[in-house]
Amino acid sequence: MNDANAKLDRARRLLDEGEPGLRELADAVGWSPAHLQRRFSARFGLSPADYLAQRKLGRLKQALRDGRDVTTALYDAGYGSPSRVYEAGAARLGMAPSRYRQGGAGESVRWSVIDTALGRALVAATGRGICAIELGDDEAALEARLRREFPGARLERVDEGRDEFLAPRLAAVADALAGRAAEVELDLIGTAFQKRVWDALMRIPKGQTLSYAELADAVGLPRGARAVARACGGNRLAVVVPCHRVVRGDGSLGGYRWGLPLKQQVLARERA
Repeated sequence: MNDANAKLDRARRLLDEGEPGLRELADAVGWSPAHLQRRFSARFGLSPADYLAQRKLGRLKQALRDGRDVTTALYDAGYGSPSRVYEAGAARLGMAPSRYRQGGAGESVRWSVIDTALGRALVAATGRGICAIELGDDEAALEARLRREFPGARLERVDEGRDEFLAPRLAAVADALAGRAAEVELDLIGTAFQKRVWDALMRIPKGQTLSYAELADAVGLPRGARAVARACGGNRLAVVVPCHRVVRGDGSLGGYRWGLPLKQQVLARERA
C-alpha cells in the first residue's frame, strides 16, 4: 500500500472511531485540509463530512431496525439532538425515523402494474411522489422487490385508473417510458450522495451520454467513478432517473439494472 492510500485509510478509520473535524483529520495524516478533502473524495466517493454523515445514518438505520426507541437510537448514532436528524437525516431516510424503524411502518405506498412502451412496469408512490419504477415481466418478482424495500409500510395495490391520486401519476410515467414529455413527481429515497448523482443524471440532455468518470466530475468527485456507478445501480426509478445515459469510458454500455438490451433500446430511441 502506498503512503497516500495509507493516510486515506487512517483518515477513514478516524472517522469510523469518532467525529473529527476536517482540520483535525488533516493534521492527523499530515496533509492540508483542502488536499485531504480532494484525495478522500476521489478515493471513497464522498467528502469526509459526507462519509461521517453516512456512517451516522447507517448506525441510526440499524438501531431503528433493531427495535430501539427513536430517542435512544438518535443519541447512540451520534446525533446531538432529535432535531438534527429530522433536519438532515430524515430527508436521507425518505421518511421519519420512527417509521423507518419498522421498515416504513406507517408509510402508505400505493402501487400498480401497468403496460408501457417498455413492457410491464410496477409503479409505486408515496404521498410525495413516485418512489419506484421497476421493469420486468414477472409481477411476483416486481412486488417482492417493493416489499423488500418497504417491509413495514402499508402497501396497497391499486387497479390502474381506480385511484384519483395514482391514476394521473401512472399516466405520466407511461408517457415518460414511451419517450414523451411528461412531468413526473418524484420521491427520491436514498443517501445524500445517491441523490446528488441522481440529480446530475436528470440534467443529462436526452440523446446524450456521459461516462462514469465524467459524471463523477459533474458531482465534484474526480476519480469517483466507482462510487458513481454504485449510485446508478441503486436507482429504482427506471428511465425517469436516466442512469441509462451513463456509459463506460470506451463508449460501451456498462451495466444496467433492467438489462443491457433495454438500455440500448432506450438510448437508440432518444438518439433518434
